[in-house]
Amino acid sequence: MNDVATALGRLGELAIEVPSWAYGNSGTRFKVFGTPGTPRTVQEKIADAAKVHELTGLAPTVALHIPWDKVDDYAALKEYAAGLGVGLGTVNSNTFQDDEYKFGSLTSSNESVRRRAIAHHLDCIEIMHATGSQDLKVWLADGTNYPGQDDLRGRQDRLAESLQEIYAGLGENQRLVLEYKFFEPAFYHTDVPDWGTSYAQTLALGDKAMVCLDTGHHAPGTNIEFIVMQLLRLGKLGSFDFNSRFYADDDLIVGAADPFQLFRIMYEVIRGGGFGTSAGESSHVALMLDQCHNLEEKIPGQIRSVLNVQEMTARALLVDTAALGEAQREGDVLAANGVFNDAFYTDVRPILAGWRESRGLPADPMAAFKASGYQKQINEDRVGGQQAGWGA
Repeated sequence: MNDVATALGRLGELAIEVPSWAYGNSGTRFKVFGTPGTPRTVQEKIADAAKVHELTGLAPTVALHIPWDKVDDYAALKEYAAGLGVGLGTVNSNTFQDDEYKFGSLTSSNESVRRRAIAHHLDCIEIMHATGSQDLKVWLADGTNYPGQDDLRGRQDRLAESLQEIYAGLGENQRLVLEYKFFEPAFYHTDVPDWGTSYAQTLALGDKAMVCLDTGHHAPGTNIEFIVMQLLRLGKLGSFDFNSRFYADDDLIVGAADPFQLFRIMYEVIRGGGFGTSAGESSHVALMLDQCHNLEEKIPGQIRSVLNVQEMTARALLVDTAALGEAQREGDVLAANGVFNDAFYTDVRPILAGWRESRGLPADPMAAFKASGYQKQINEDRVGGQQAGWGA
């Protein structure tokens, strides 16, 4: 395996963005569950996210979702976050909860609906100016349920035109990242169902348009690390939404369903230059969580998630690339596979505990959170008002 000290030396380059909505209430399609201590404002969401970063050192930025996180003064929100030791990251648009978007938003055949959806994204870009955010992330629920319901090609054309107008509004250092999802809520066809569609649309837009890969947005059996490799090879992988799935888009804690898959993904990210810094330049790939916590406590759920990414990153950094390359060149299938297995089965948890302590962080962030009394305090303080969350 690679030298442990060398691998640990690169762990300081790891940064994982956490989503504001992970701290709000969520649930199933039938019920949203309330829990004690749930934030009522975006400020309280940011405070919870800051606690995750304080204990792990891994989550320096918080992604916003508009209009869920809408405020009157975004510059003040940025200052508030900075005071807690975190920054504001990706701005996520929302065109999937208004009645007007029932038959589509950026792809709608109704021009007034498209105009409203475009205007919403341009408003998000204005928010990015105030928060200093780099990425506008676009996920669309657009699609159809029945054959013949709408013109499939026409919807792609309208999507391209809508995205072009939004893209033209980006600032010099801003990007548009287009997420894909192979089904749901549309069941006959989805307008951006796969990485190829997202790649084709962003390629037509230009260099500031990239693909966002959500690890839960694939059909069973999909080789996600192959897609990661290909998008890195093509220079179009902009960001990740990390989560886990057992059946469909389950938005569970990353690494919960298949930690070996997360390891393989992180290996390809590192192999393709999508991790940390290289030759003094930061990678253009943003690592972010996209999860909901409705059974487990939300803050510990996020702590566990970023620790899982760190653990699999450490294991991926331990892959002996020299030995792997030699085995591959010699066609030694089992030796090559063994190099992967040796790194994956290495228990790096004691090493990571020491790494955290050397940086003034708790060796066990989960235990430290439990002992901190923070959850008890917010349970007592956050009484009354409207808890943040999404409706079902």
